[in-house]
Amino acid sequence: MAQNYIIIGRKEEQALFKNYLDSSKAELIAVYGRRRVGKTYLIKSYFKEKFDFALSGLYNVTKTVQLTQFQKKLEEYSGNAVKRPKDWFEAFDLLSKYLDTLKKDKIIVFLDEIPWLDTPKSNFLAAFSQFWNDWASMKPNFKLFVCGSATTWMLSKFIGDKGGIYGRVSRSIWLRPFTLLETQKFLKEIKGIDLNQKQVLSIYMVLGGIPYYLDMLVKGKPLDVNIDELLFQEGAPLRPEFDFLFRSLFLNSKIYRSVVTALSQKLKGLTRQELIEILKIKEGGMLTEALENLAKCDFIRKYSAIGKTERDAMYQLTDLFSLFYLKFISADNGQEQHFWTKMSGKPQMIAWSGYAFEQVCLNHTEQIKKSLGISGMVSNIYSWSCRPFTDKNGAEWQGGQVDLVIDRADGVINLCEIKYVSGKYAIDTQYAEHLRERASLFSVVTKTSKAIHHTFITTYGIKQNQNSDIVQSEVTAEGLFE
Repeated sequence: MAQNYIIIGRKEEQALFKNYLDSSKAELIAVYGRRRVGKTYLIKSYFKEKFDFALSGLYNVTKTVQLTQFQKKLEEYSGNAVKRPKDWFEAFDLLSKYLDTLKKDKIIVFLDEIPWLDTPKSNFLAAFSQFWNDWASMKPNFKLFVCGSATTWMLSKFIGDKGGIYGRVSRSIWLRPFTLLETQKFLKEIKGIDLNQKQVLSIYMVLGGIPYYLDMLVKGKPLDVNIDELLFQEGAPLRPEFDFLFRSLFLNSKIYRSVVTALSQKLKGLTRQELIEILKIKEGGMLTEALENLAKCDFIRKYSAIGKTERDAMYQLTDLFSLFYLKFISADNGQEQHFWTKMSGKPQMIAWSGYAFEQVCLNHTEQIKKSLGISGMVSNIYSWSCRPFTDKNGAEWQGGQVDLVIDRADGVINLCEIKYVSGKYAIDTQYAEHLRERASLFSVVTKTSKAIHHTFITTYGIKQNQNSDIVQSEVTAEGLFE
């Protein structure tokens, strides 16, 4: 049966592929991102697997095994018997000799999970850089695509290499999870699962926009049953995923997992210093690298509130799958086979849903701006918080916090309230007064002269009552699907 190559979204990435494919010189394209995000699928589907050579690294095997796989693939593509190379220098020499026999306008090579090929003491990178510098870079028709999930390796050893590959990567492409709209399209067009927006939002808050996880959903089964079977029942396929995720992504996975676990206990985020104190580690480059790589893999976000210094920057867990796992699975003993089905409507689930919805919104700020009609406007997006204080006139101010602030170039600042509720959200008199006081606090502390607009982002909108006129603009869950 012929492979059905359907690509959901990824328009920008496909345009980049075409540009570099059509260029008049050799190109080295590196695609990286969170494991399971669809890097391999995108490259294979775009080229319909019509490569002149392709090799995928194997996880946690020896150099000998990797070279044996290379031998088999070279025999497969060349159609000739090939001896197993003794090292990577010989392997790339054999590859270049085979590719020299091809008389084509474009020669396309794909090295998948390239970090796994770089086993200890294998000299893979040295051999690769020699191959690229001495042969590949001299071939205008040669296009090499590589990808890998081991982010520390991709960013520090390959894309950020200071040695033989320095400056050789034509373009690095960070592949991000699906948006809500792309998730809905994936489920319908790939899986044949036609869900309404509320259902897509519910599944997104558990699995995020990760194609591999979404592909495991079974058509015709209730969503709660799907989650139980994937995560809670005996032998659930995604139950060990969290542990494997960190082992395969990061070279020193312990600190990465520790950071994510710590952040899951403080949903509003932690400063660097707070993380150091909680984890009982020393200040240094290891933590810096972990935080940077976690951010570049869409696990966490770093934000600095207005008026705060870099030292006060907050780190917040945003990976929805990790959040769900650490909240409900890591402490679960596995005895309850229908845990998620029975959780419906319980306070623990309601509290989690509110926070998960906040993270969905923070990952869809472009959609929020579009829904507000300001997508083309220059704006800064950040969070803001303030502790209680007494001003110079002796007035006492209560502290406040806004999870999403949109600071616009047209002289307006949107203070966004994010609410996940089962119906229209009703603003009572006490809450309306709280919003007014917080807006005043924001103006005093930030010394802004811009107009302050209260914006509500809710599942179904604001219920009209005597207090609803405090809201200048609103975005519903439907707007997140823009």
